[in-house]
Amino acid sequence: MVNRRLSWRNFDFLLLGAIVLASSFGTAMIRSAVAGNEVLQPLISRQVYFAILGVVLIFLLASVDYRYWLALYRPIYLVILIFLVTLTGFGQSAFGAQRWFQVGVLFLQPTEFAKIVAIIILARYFEAVQDRPRDLRWVFGAVLWASGIIVLILLQPNLSNVMVLSVILAVMLWVNGIQVKHVAFAAVVGAVLLASVIVLSVLGIRIPGLQAYQQERIVNFVVPDPNDTYGNRYNVQQALIAVGSGGIFGQGYGHGSQTQLRFLKVRHTDFIFAASSEEFGMVGGVLIILTLGIIVWRCIRAAQKARDMAGSMIALGVATLIFFQGAVNIGMNLNLLPVSGLPLPFISYGGSGLTALMIGIGLVESVVMRRKELEF
Repeated sequence: MVNRRLSWRNFDFLLLGAIVLASSFGTAMIRSAVAGNEVLQPLISRQVYFAILGVVLIFLLASVDYRYWLALYRPIYLVILIFLVTLTGFGQSAFGAQRWFQVGVLFLQPTEFAKIVAIIILARYFEAVQDRPRDLRWVFGAVLWASGIIVLILLQPNLSNVMVLSVILAVMLWVNGIQVKHVAFAAVVGAVLLASVIVLSVLGIRIPGLQAYQQERIVNFVVPDPNDTYGNRYNVQQALIAVGSGGIFGQGYGHGSQTQLRFLKVRHTDFIFAASSEEFGMVGGVLIILTLGIIVWRCIRAAQKARDMAGSMIALGVATLIFFQGAVNIGMNLNLLPVSGLPLPFISYGGSGLTALMIGIGLVESVVMRRKELEF
């Protein structure tokens, strides 16, 4: 009984507070973004339900030793592969990709949960091989475990989440001591592939594995057409107008002109940062970034204080997931990066995405509660 009290005393309430703050603000912004749209009104209550469910999941997962899930890595991995295979054949399509199953009024996106499963699988792998030489066999082992999920997501096709998983894998490899020569080789290959994709897209040559709209996004980012006012650059242009019109303190909650007049599209998902910046100004945008920064910081602290390699990799993987998705989404809203379908963590609407992130935070809290006996 004493150990249980001591364990909950280690619970990171600062991390939980940041999560609750981000989720609450996100729900409020979703309410503003869909105001006046009767079709989208149910999204508000759904987001509230998912946020409450997520907080419950955090406490439940925190109470269970994270090593329990590592012990079940094979069935967990098999189940998510089955879901992804089934999704490729029978899932609902959007933007040229099969992304979800429809269950009643809810949409289940297995890809969001696959990212958490990939973190668990890689954490277990790096702990199992922590004493092995950092040779190509060690690298390919990690790549092989991750590729089972990555390839199935690529077949949807869902390139943005493939990038997320690739970044998580790369960060874990780097932290675990991958050799510089292997990094250099991967960097050269990556640079050549990226340059090839850009050149072929600009030349209008079809690239296998990429949808036409994905290549158009690359072209619009690299070689923007200033006369394309109502075409492919419309969403980005409206996002920039929304961010700029917000000024320092914003136009006020529910009073953003681009948001409320619906010039800004997908404002409750992809471009919710632009909607937030319009209504709360630069102050609101900075607060979002700071809140996400606190979440990432606490996850990294959990990784530093974890009692073993697996716990450290779980916390680091979740930190990388939140940081990369947040950075890409905000960069997209500011026209610093090409448009992608990655949501803003804890802010954008999405039941599966929010639930998966809450599961990740629950695992991090489990790591925190069973950390080394050092000051946290």
